[in-house]
Order: sequence, then C-alpha cells, then structure tokens
Amino acid sequence: MADDTEKTEEPTDKKIEDARKEGNVPKSQDASGVVTLFVAILALLLLFPYMAAHMIFLFKYYFNIMADGVNREMLFGLAFVTMREFLMIVLPLAIAVAIAGVVAALAQFGFLFTADAIMPKLNKLDPIKGMKNLVSMKKMIEGVKVTFKSFTTLGVGFLFFFFFIMELPTVALFGLDAQLDWLQEKALTIALVMLFIIFVFAIIDVIIVRKQYFDGLKMSKQEIKDEMKNMEGDPLIKGKIRQIQMEASRKRMMNEVPDADVVITNPTHYAVALKYEESKGHAPIVVAKGKDNVAIQIKKIARENSVQIVQNPPLARSLYEEVAIDKAIPEALFTAVAEVLAYVYKTNKQKR
Repeated sequence: MADDTEKTEEPTDKKIEDARKEGNVPKSQDASGVVTLFVAILALLLLFPYMAAHMIFLFKYYFNIMADGVNREMLFGLAFVTMREFLMIVLPLAIAVAIAGVVAALAQFGFLFTADAIMPKLNKLDPIKGMKNLVSMKKMIEGVKVTFKSFTTLGVGFLFFFFFIMELPTVALFGLDAQLDWLQEKALTIALVMLFIIFVFAIIDVIIVRKQYFDGLKMSKQEIKDEMKNMEGDPLIKGKIRQIQMEASRKRMMNEVPDADVVITNPTHYAVALKYEESKGHAPIVVAKGKDNVAIQIKKIARENSVQIVQNPPLARSLYEEVAIDKAIPEALFTAVAEVLAYVYKTNKQKR
C-alpha cells in the first residue's frame, strides 16, 4: 500500500493555481506552431496581391534609378524606399503571425501575466545541473520526437513533390499562365498536406503535454493534508468563526421558542422546548435546548410568550443528551413526552 509521501493524488485547485502564478502552465509548442503556420499561409494567400504590388513597385524604382549617378542623396533615397517597402510587405504578415501566436497561447491556458518566469534564478547557473539537463532522458525523448516529426513531415512533403515533378514534362507544354496556375496549385497542395500532418502531431502533443503537466503536479496525501491545514488559517480566526456560527445558531434556536408547545426543565440546569405538528410528522420535534444560562434564557422567553413550562428532570436530561435540535424524539421517549403534551393540552383547554 502506498505511503503518505508518494505522489499518487491528483493536484488540488490551489496547487494548480500556485503553479499558474509561477508561469508553470501546460503549453504545447506544436499546437502554437500549427496555428501560427496556418495563419501565416492563409495571410500569405490573402496578402499576396498586396505584397506583389509593393514588390513590383520596388523593382520599377530600382530600374528607374539605374541611369542616375551614384551620390549621397541617391543612396539615402534607395535605403529609405527599400526599408519602407520592405516593412510594408513584411509587417502585415508579421502582425497576423504574432496575433495567431497570442491566440494559440490563450486557447491553451488563458490570459496569464506573471514575472516569476523571467526573474533571474541563481540555481539555474549551476553548470552541473545544466549538464544533467542536457543529457536527461526527457531531452532525449524530446529529440526523438522532433526528429520523427521532422522526417515524417518532410518525407510526406517530398513524396508529393516527387509526384508533381513527374508532371513537369506535360506542364512544359502549357502556356506561361497555365504553368503559373499549376505551380500555385501544387505549392498550396503540399503546404496543406504538411499542415495537416503537423496538425495531427499537434493534437497528440497537446494530450501528452497536459498529461505530463498534471502528473508533474501530483501530490502526496501528506501534502494535501498540509495544504488543507494551511488553508484553514489561524486558530484564533477559526475560533472566532466558530463563535459567530454558534451565536447565529443560538439566535435561530431562540426564535423558535415562542412557537413551542412546551418547555421541559430540570428545573434549573436543563431546558428543552418541544413542538408537535401532526401534519409534518408523527413525533414531536426539539426546537431548542440548553443548560445553565441558555436554559434560563429559554425559560424566560417561554414565560414571555405564554409557553407552558413543565418540570420533569429525567425527561429533560434524556431529551437534552439524546436528541439534536430540529430532530424528532426517539420512540423510547414517546410515552413520557405524550403524557407531558396531554397534560399541557388539558391545562391550556381549561384556561381557555
């Protein structure tokens, strides 16, 4: 049987939240990569006419300045126009890819801002620990995974590319526009096939990453006990909370005394208030009970509300010790309580 120190229990919500605050979240690089790559391809297709127009403008500009002499103003203009057009071409694609990366991260673990992950830690500068991390089993497994994914993706892509190459003798007979259309179609096909393969690997990676993440956060039974103990807080605070709860419960109990049928007393140490409603059950209910000061207060409220008080020490003690508040009396006390209630009903009838 596992002892209390073995990490066999699922992590608590607090454990997961603490890890999240430290920047430790389940993040699949493959999932982010496939979303980013998909958006990059889609953006490239949508932005291609826009990018082509700027590239054509740039080439025309270069041809127009070839006849001009080389001087300082021309070089500054060349650098400025080249940089401007380059940014106009690259910036929309870069923004789309950046947004895709953010969305992919948010989809995996939600919004998270923490500085703990970027804070410098001296223990990371330990060269011995660094060497162990380089040759660890985890790194070897990651290397095998990357190699397998790369060879699979490139292999399938090369297979499609080889089939397309076999079509070149036929494509050579096409016109220039038809050749360009063929090239665009085949390039898009290869991109989508490779994207699908990467997508399959991404799903598998998400499952593995999340399993490894939650396995790494597993807790021992002792850790769960310690966490619960810490969450309960200071003993003084707990005592204060219990005191408030007891006072609220006592207040509710006292509010039930005016509606009781009888209060059975010790006569000084115990007081138990009973209420009998035939429509709700076959046995009377203890609506309030107490001893010493609480018993005195119950009797005071009973007198103020004309609730009859009956002295029966054995019955009062039995009811106090055996029956909880809002519970029906046990069958063993039926006869004794019935005699008291009969006496009370008879007395109240005579008074009326």
